[in-house]
Amino acid sequence: MDSRHLGIGMTSQRTRLRMVERLREQGIRDELVLAAMAEVPRHIFVDEALQSRAYEDLSLPIGFGQTISAPLTVARMLEIARAGRALGKVLEIGTGCGYQAAVLSRVARAVYSVERIASLLGKARRSLRELRVVNVKLKHADGNLGLEASGPFDAIVMAAAAAAVPEALVAQLDVGGRLVLPVGAREQRLVVIERTERSVQETVLESVNFVPLLPGTRV
Repeated sequence: MDSRHLGIGMTSQRTRLRMVERLREQGIRDELVLAAMAEVPRHIFVDEALQSRAYEDLSLPIGFGQTISAPLTVARMLEIARAGRALGKVLEIGTGCGYQAAVLSRVARAVYSVERIASLLGKARRSLRELRVVNVKLKHADGNLGLEASGPFDAIVMAAAAAAVPEALVAQLDVGGRLVLPVGAREQRLVVIERTERSVQETVLESVNFVPLLPGTRV
């Protein structure tokens, strides 16, 4: 890892480890997720002017009206998605800057990530290449539709709020798989959909705040 990845001052490894300790204090228990959060340099995924705030528990703007989710939000969603299981194939809806995909790459065998904004996808691709992440495949596509050809998935994590649970994504879950997503417009709640042998179970969790899931693609 080169000096830019290691960071200095507020972007240093020491700052990242403090972030992980804070995540533990906030209730994150999955050691694999915590280790991944400690490894991935979040500061390289945000603009240089914001890098000193990269390890605060904040969502930060990444352009195009989008944000990088707060560290606690990322850790919480991945802990729920994993549920203590080894993950094979995972689908991420909303690549954004690529940070969550980089963390996922360390807790899953293969990650597929969909982004509707081509310019963001290009930035994410460059950052992931810089970190030499080789098990993430990015696609410019409409996240509402998922990636049927690459499924089924052990987990699907959505980084944008849907008005309702997309049925196409539920259909792409493997048995035992989990879909973790924010649902709602003005009032959003984190929702977990789990596919069992015989049914699909839904659990509604805490309030959250995400950008909306939009249809189609753009440059």
